[in-house]
Amino acid sequence: MRYYIADPHFFHRNLNTKMDYRGFADVEEMNAYMLQRWNEKVRKNDEVVILGDLSWGKAEETNELLGKLNGRLYLIQGNHDRFLKNKDYNASRFVWIKPYEELQDNKRKVILCHYPIICYNGQYRLDGNGNPKVYMLYGHVHDTYDQRLIEQFREITRGSIRKNPDGEKRAIPSNMINCFCMYSDYTPLTLDEWILCDRKRREKLCADGSM
Repeated sequence: MRYYIADPHFFHRNLNTKMDYRGFADVEEMNAYMLQRWNEKVRKNDEVVILGDLSWGKAEETNELLGKLNGRLYLIQGNHDRFLKNKDYNASRFVWIKPYEELQDNKRKVILCHYPIICYNGQYRLDGNGNPKVYMLYGHVHDTYDQRLIEQFREITRGSIRKNPDGEKRAIPSNMINCFCMYSDYTPLTLDEWILCDRKRREKLCADGSM
């Protein structure tokens, strides 16, 4: 299995009490809960693509964390992954560390970047039934006003009609998914699970009048 998750921010006290307002008693409780949720889902040989900002901890703290996380780990580098600059962190726990990648996932392509890319490679590609063949998975913006703007852009794009080279009129695809850890209760999810999670979250936002 391959799972994805963005912005856990292990050891980041301020994200518990500010910005995200995660609601844990302290950072130790936050770390323990995220570790529990991760390992309840991920097995030893599963793949986990972390879409940036894994840990705000020092190299020694992050090494200890990496030793406890299940799975084969892949890291899309985030702006807060400061441990990467320390020569003492355990790089061997990552299969690779990259700022950007494109992978195949069950006959679909996933565009992977910490930062949202609104015009991503393969955006217009659909299968014979009109289903998306490419998804853009990102993090960075958490559940902020920036994320609301991205959601507005996505809806505007999906509501825009243009002619394809064959003269057929189609709405412009926009399949961007924020894999923010709080959206999944800190659990890494498969691509299909993220598609469903994103759909349900957007439906709730629409019902609440937030979108």
